[in-house]
Amino acid sequence: MVPVEVSSGSLRRDRYMEEDVKVNQRLHLDLLEETRENSQLRLAAYQQQAIRYYNKKVKGQLLKVGDLVLRKLMPNTKNPQHGVFGANWEGPYKIKAILWNGTFHLEDMEGKLVPRAWNVEHL
Repeated sequence: MVPVEVSSGSLRRDRYMEEDVKVNQRLHLDLLEETRENSQLRLAAYQQQAIRYYNKKVKGQLLKVGDLVLRKLMPNTKNPQHGVFGANWEGPYKIKAILWNGTFHLEDMEGKLVPRAWNVEHL
């Protein structure tokens, strides 16, 4: 038994021209680079908009060497036995050095250096 679609013609199949398909394919391949560039421009515009939105909401914290700060506890460093009522912050720590804007080396109150640099988001 032959399906109806095979035995009866369709407009698309009747008007199919191999040369037209090849021309359209070459045209789309020529426009491919332009399409990629347009998508990259849209992505860059979106990223700039997200940066502007974030920077509009963020309030800068002016910290200097010698200031005391608390350090946010990360989920992997929290004591699981304390549960949800455990501390969210630890410290105090003293700012030892400013690496660049918003990144600091810390030391505890005994003067022992904390192993890595910390971003202001976690202080």
